[in-house]
Amino acid sequence: MKVAFIGLGAMGRGMSARLVEAGHEVAGYDIAPAACAALTKTGGRVAADPAEACRGADALVVMVFDAEQTEAVLFGAKGANESLPQGAVVIMSVTMTPAQARAFAERLAARGWPMLDAPMSGGAAAAEQGQLSFMVAGSDEAFAKAEPLLAPMAKRVYRIGAQCGLGSTMKMVHQIAAGANLAVAAELTAFGARMGLDPGVILEVVNNAAGRSAMFEIVGPRMIERDFAPRGPLEIFVKDLGIALEAGKAARFPLPMAAAAHQLYLAAAAHGHIAEDTGAVIKVYEALSGITVKRGG
Repeated sequence: MKVAFIGLGAMGRGMSARLVEAGHEVAGYDIAPAACAALTKTGGRVAADPAEACRGADALVVMVFDAEQTEAVLFGAKGANESLPQGAVVIMSVTMTPAQARAFAERLAARGWPMLDAPMSGGAAAAEQGQLSFMVAGSDEAFAKAEPLLAPMAKRVYRIGAQCGLGSTMKMVHQIAAGANLAVAAELTAFGARMGLDPGVILEVVNNAAGRSAMFEIVGPRMIERDFAPRGPLEIFVKDLGIALEAGKAARFPLPMAAAAHQLYLAAAAHGHIAEDTGAVIKVYEALSGITVKRGG
C-alpha cells in the first residue's frame, strides 16, 4: 500500500520503519530534519509537506502530538485535505479527547475518508520492534482498510467498538494507569534513596515482586542512570492526564489518583523539565529532598 505518515518522532520513527520493512511504500513528513533523515535511512521517502505525502496514498497515519497539530496536518495550508484521494483510510493515532476524535471522524467522513480511531501504547522501543498495543474503534470498512498496516506495527490490536471516540476513551483510561504508576515509581525510588537504599536494588526488588509495573520496568532504569533524553517527553502526561481530568469533571466522576499524578508532572514542568523524558518526574522529589537519585547511591 501507499502510505502517508505524518509525525516521525519517537513513536512515528519506529512505526514508519516497520511499515517500510513490511513492504509498504511510505512517504513521510515531520518538522524535525533528524526525524526525516531517519525515515530515509529505512527506505521511506520524505515529503515536503503533508499534502505531498498524501498524494496518491491509500492510507494516512497521523502520529503528531495533539489535536491542534492534527488540525493543521489535515485541514491547514498544504494539509492532507489538498491531496488525499477519496476512500483513503485515516489511521488516527494521536492521543486526544474522545470528543475531538469523534469530531475529526465526522469531518473526514464528509470528505470521503473513513477514519480509524487508533491510539496505541508501548513506548518507542515497542514501536521500533512492531510490538505496540493498539486500541481501535471505527467502522468495519475503516478497520479492513487499516488492518494490513496495523499488523506490522502491533503486538495486539484491540477492537473497542464501531464508534470513533471509543479508542480514545480507552487510551485516556490507560494513561491514568501509565501516568500514575510512573509517578508512584518516582516517589518510591526517591524515598528509598533518601532512606539509604541503592536505587538499583529498589528497581530490581520492586520489579520482581508484587509492586512491579511496566512503567517502572521501562522508565525506572533511565531514572537511576539519569538518562533524561526524551524517548517520550514529560509533556505527554501533562497533556494526557489533563484530558482525563477534564473528562472526569464533565462526567462528575472523581479521579483523585490521576489528579495527584498530574500535579507532580505539572511541578516537573514548572521546574523546567517538560521537554525531558517522562522519567525526569523524579527530579521533583530530588528538589524537595535535596538528594540526587542514581544507581549505586
